[in-house]
Amino acid sequence: MDPATVIGLLLAFGSVIAMVTLEGANITSLLLPAPMILVFGATLAVGLAGNTLKDALQAFKALPAMFMGKTSRPQDSIDQIVRFAEKARAEGLLSLEEEAASVKDPFLARALQNIADGTDAEDLRVLLEDEIDSKSRSDHANSKYFASLGGYAPTVGIIGTVVSLTHVLENLSKPDELGHMIAAAFIATLWGLLSANFIWLPFSSRMARLSELDIERMTLLMEGVLAVQSGAQPLLLAERLRSMVPEHQLKASGGGKKDADKGADNLDKAA
Repeated sequence: MDPATVIGLLLAFGSVIAMVTLEGANITSLLLPAPMILVFGATLAVGLAGNTLKDALQAFKALPAMFMGKTSRPQDSIDQIVRFAEKARAEGLLSLEEEAASVKDPFLARALQNIADGTDAEDLRVLLEDEIDSKSRSDHANSKYFASLGGYAPTVGIIGTVVSLTHVLENLSKPDELGHMIAAAFIATLWGLLSANFIWLPFSSRMARLSELDIERMTLLMEGVLAVQSGAQPLLLAERLRSMVPEHQLKASGGGKKDADKGADNLDKAA
C-alpha cells in the first residue's frame, strides 16, 4: 500500500487547521452546513450532469484502489517473466498452461494461456495491445471525472458566496450582524477552493499516475511474454526488460545493478 494520498490529505487539511488556530479563530467557524452542502452537493450534481451515470459510478468505484495505491515492483515482473522463459525453453510452451492457472494477474494469465494454446504472435500482440488500450481509456475516464469536479467546485463556491452576499445586502439595517454574515458568505468560496485543490484534483492526479504505472507494467509483461513465445534467451530477455524500466524504479524496487548481477549469476548457474 502506498499511503501518499492519505498522508498528503492529512498534511493539507492539517495545515489549514494550524493556520486557523494560529490566527486565533475557531475551526468550527469554517464548518458551516449550508455552504458545505451547496459546494459538495452542487459540484457532484454538475459533475454528474457533465458526464454519464456509468462514468460517475465507475469513478467512485475506483476510489478504494486509488487510496490503496498497490503497485508491483518492476523487478518482480522481470524475474517472473525470466522464470517463464526458462521453463518454456526446458519444457516447451505448452508447460506455460500450468503457470497460467497459478498466476494471479488476469492479464498475464490470459497471455500465458494464449501462448500455450498456440496463438499466433501477431494476433497475441494485437489482443494484448487492445486490452492495454481499453484499460488506459477506462482509467482516463475515471481521472477525467474527478478533474471535472475540480474545475466546477471553485465556481460553485463563488455562486454560494454571491447568494450569501445577496442575503447580506437584504440585512443592511442590522449592522451588528453584518460582520458575521459577510464572513459566513465567503465560507462557500473557501470550501469550493479547498475541495477542488485538496480533494478532487489530487484524486484525478493520483488515478492518472497509478494508471501510468499499471500500463507500464502491462506493457512490460506483454513484451516479456511475446519474447518468451519467440524463444528468447532468459539472460538477454532480463537485460532487455530492465532496459525498458526507468533506473529510479529499478533502484526503488531493489532491482539495481547489484540485483541484476546476482540474477545473471543465477541464470548462468541454471544454464
